[in-house]
Amino acid sequence: MYKNLAAALAAACFFSPAFSQNPAKPKAEPVKAGFVYVSPITEAGWTSQHEEGRKAVEAALGSQVKTTFVENVAEGADAERVIRDLAATGHQIIFTPSFGYMEPTLKVAQDFPHVKFESITGYKQTANVATANARYYEGRYLAGIAAGRMSKTGVAGFVAGFPIPEVLQGINAFTLGMRSVNPQATVKVVWLNVWFDPPKERDAAMALFNQDVDVIAFHTGSTAVMAAAQERGKMAVAYHSDMRRIGPDAQIVAVTHQWGRYYTERVRAAANGTWKSANLWGGVRDEMIRVGDFGTRVPAAVQQEVLKAQKSIGASTLLPFRAGKTPVRDNEGQERIAAGQALGDAQILQMNWLVEGVVGKLAR
Repeated sequence: MYKNLAAALAAACFFSPAFSQNPAKPKAEPVKAGFVYVSPITEAGWTSQHEEGRKAVEAALGSQVKTTFVENVAEGADAERVIRDLAATGHQIIFTPSFGYMEPTLKVAQDFPHVKFESITGYKQTANVATANARYYEGRYLAGIAAGRMSKTGVAGFVAGFPIPEVLQGINAFTLGMRSVNPQATVKVVWLNVWFDPPKERDAAMALFNQDVDVIAFHTGSTAVMAAAQERGKMAVAYHSDMRRIGPDAQIVAVTHQWGRYYTERVRAAANGTWKSANLWGGVRDEMIRVGDFGTRVPAAVQQEVLKAQKSIGASTLLPFRAGKTPVRDNEGQERIAAGQALGDAQILQMNWLVEGVVGKLAR
């Protein structure tokens, strides 16, 4: 009797799930992704677009990811402290989307070799620091076409942060886009030497509107320029984000930055062990830059013209920095692009001049 009972118990144990030869794998912990923002999260703008990118990561990866963000972090020592804290608290991948975060990111990365870092707008890579940026100038050229068609004075304004290559690319492409449809168009630039200062941005826009400017663009971080255009009954090109809620009558078009796809791909790579340091400079073709969100005052013909040009840029048949039958000169008369030729990426990335049609000079 006891012998049969023992045999029965042994058989029961053998077939019990607790003693399965193929136990279920423990559920993988979600990858922790950190994001550092240079300004507060506002309704629209540079930081807003990166926040949309973070949300896109969560939507795409669900329980596979846990994200953290820290907003309004000044470049320099504060940035290093925040990035270091994220690395020390178990974040496997950290995104630092501001040019001034590049050096703090590199410094922290040396001390955390197993953490992946994404320096957005930076240009220095290491084994665990990747860089990515967008060809904003492609969107600027397209916005210039719209501005050239819509402006009655032929005079545009541009509120700019710092005279770095990225901003110069944007001003020049915008001017070339305007002059492709209005060869006499001019662009007046105001330099702020700051990325995010809504009162200064507003004052600069107002000053430009007092100088025959009827359409304005900007490379700063807030919605202040769009709000100023709405207040003055002028037109504006939204940057970073669609700003029709701020300027329902002012906005003619928006150049928007699309980070969700890139961020999702990089977090997924960190999760599955395929992440590698790399450098990406993506544009319309990579779905990182998009022009659209036209205002109600923009005729359908102008909208179609801009969208057709956008397809051509995506197909690389239209290059903003390619000269036609005549050379492209800077606003001091020096030839910069020979007739029929185009600038290469290295030349675009080192741009340090203003194209003919831009009113103003760079400090040398």
